[in-house]
Amino acid sequence: MNRFDEDNRATYTGLTVPAEGDRMAKINELFAAYKQSALPTEGGLIVTSMFDESTTYTKYEMTSYGNVKDISMSEDGLVFQADGFRQFVVVEPTGYSKKHIEPALRDGGHSIPYRFSEVDTFVTKRQDKVIVGKEPVVTYESFTILIPQGENFAYILYKTEDLLPAVEAFFTKSLWQDARVPKQDAERVAKQIAATVEKIVNPMKGE
Repeated sequence: MNRFDEDNRATYTGLTVPAEGDRMAKINELFAAYKQSALPTEGGLIVTSMFDESTTYTKYEMTSYGNVKDISMSEDGLVFQADGFRQFVVVEPTGYSKKHIEPALRDGGHSIPYRFSEVDTFVTKRQDKVIVGKEPVVTYESFTILIPQGENFAYILYKTEDLLPAVEAFFTKSLWQDARVPKQDAERVAKQIAATVEKIVNPMKGE
């Protein structure tokens, strides 16, 4: 199955934020930004994807980082010596064979570090499921962002004042166009994702 085509593939570097007067969100491809020495050392939000090649199963990983000590390139990807908080989103197609297995116990690229009690689950009108982690996972001292393979992507969203509306716009578009979630459901889930992302962008807020 090829979920992508030239007419429907989402692009993000020109993404606008409707809630903010159609301003352009500050987004760049992660590895391009590194080559251009344009990665923010004061912190940012990295969004990566894992698109299954034979189904619409999709996994997103969001990593907020700060207190950067070093960023370097390795054979596998970018290594951040920094504090990080991570959040996960999964789209399960209707016929997904492992949907009854706890997300943390699934094999290979299908696992995320949550149990069913630790996620919010949304059912789309097509009966697909979107799973959103409730709380962030801490990455201690360092983490690596792998070089995207195939159709997968890695973007950096800069920590501007309109970051959360930008996250909502980003996921509305990607869930709909990349993960094939119906548009109205994508809009509903994207609002929840933006709300959870606030926890990893501002992890000490409310404590």
